[in-house]
Amino acid sequence: MTSKNRAYLRGLAMTMDPILSIGKASLTPEFCESVREALAKRELIKINVLKNCLDDPKIIAETLSERTNSEVVQVIGRKITLYKRNNEKPRIEF
Repeated sequence: MTSKNRAYLRGLAMTMDPILSIGKASLTPEFCESVREALAKRELIKINVLKNCLDDPKIIAETLSERTNSEVVQVIGRKITLYKRNNEKPRIEF
C-alpha cells in the first residue's frame, strides 16, 4: 500500500465510528473472526480498544493484521483502523 493510498483511507476513516470494541479479554479467536467478517463486508473498519484492555493498541493492531491478512491504516490513541481489499466486490477505489 502506498502512502497516498494510506492517506486516502485515513481521510475516509475520519468520519467513521468504531464498529468493534476490544475489552478485557483482548484478542480471542471469536473476535478475530468478527474482524474478518467485518472486513469482508466493509473493507475499511475502525476498532475501539477499551480502557480495561491492558494490551498496547499498536501490538493489537499488528496481531490483528497478521491474523486477518489485512493492513493497518493507522493507530491513533486507542483507535485502530484496518483495511482489506475485497477482490470480488471492491467498495473502495484508489
